[in-house]
Amino acid sequence: MKVLIIGLGSIGKKHVLAIKTVRPDVDIIALRSHQDAENFMDVKNIYALDEIEKPVPDFVIISNPTSEHKKTVSELIKFNIPLFIEKPIFSSLNIQKLIDNLNSTDIFTYVACNLRFLDCIRFIKEQKQNFNQKRLNEVNVYCGSYLPDWRLNIDFRKTYSAIPELGGGVHIDLIHELDYIYWLFGSPIEVKRTYRNQSSLDISAYDYANYLLDYEGFCVNIVLNYYRREPKRNLELVFEDETWNVDLLKNQVVCKNQILFSSEQRISNTYLDQMKYFIGCIQNKNKSINTVNDAYNVLKICLDK
Repeated sequence: MKVLIIGLGSIGKKHVLAIKTVRPDVDIIALRSHQDAENFMDVKNIYALDEIEKPVPDFVIISNPTSEHKKTVSELIKFNIPLFIEKPIFSSLNIQKLIDNLNSTDIFTYVACNLRFLDCIRFIKEQKQNFNQKRLNEVNVYCGSYLPDWRLNIDFRKTYSAIPELGGGVHIDLIHELDYIYWLFGSPIEVKRTYRNQSSLDISAYDYANYLLDYEGFCVNIVLNYYRREPKRNLELVFEDETWNVDLLKNQVVCKNQILFSSEQRISNTYLDQMKYFIGCIQNKNKSINTVNDAYNVLKICLDK
């Protein structure tokens, strides 16, 4: 197996490790932006797409800054090979023509939202078929953590997360929460959004976002931030007769102090599960659970005014 990766930062390296676990014999090529880029494992560096030797790669991983995704995808369409695109798919909604171009091909696309592979979220997905027997009144989502702790020994103000021009900002950086709500409940009827960057982090990108999604019969409230010292990542389902609390960090679902579901899996494990899924889709010609069209729908929830 031969794989091209574009963007070998922290998330790109996670994908490399996942691929090598699934396919130890893989040949990985990285398109680097400058000649003095640091080597990583046995990944071969190239500096232009025309340096790719035949046969063409079996698939491409796009994990460069979000602001570069549109240009990168446009350049890759001619190769007609599967695309594994790190979330968020793009940094703006001005990409309908590119989406249409992709849809006119038979290119397999998967947009990487690894929380879809977290056991507690999958448990909720499986249980959703029983929700018709219960009255769901309200859903609350919270994800807060401390941006300076995300990447050790790196000035957080210089990372793409803190720079809006690179596609940063908590509203789009933590699009995982919007994605799994879309995966569970589909597109909302109406969306209200609030963005702020007034915290003590003092960055130009948004460090707080709040979404209110209106669905038939219930609402979803989503709060995201970059400045919470003690990480918290929760989903709360408020039914007529009880409340389910989903702790994503513990991978656990609790109701009335009783554990409904628990898993030893951690979020870091989902990158491997995701890669196994993706490679399996390519080999078995399965459909993608998160195409560019799905990801574009989520992006519209995130950004559309």
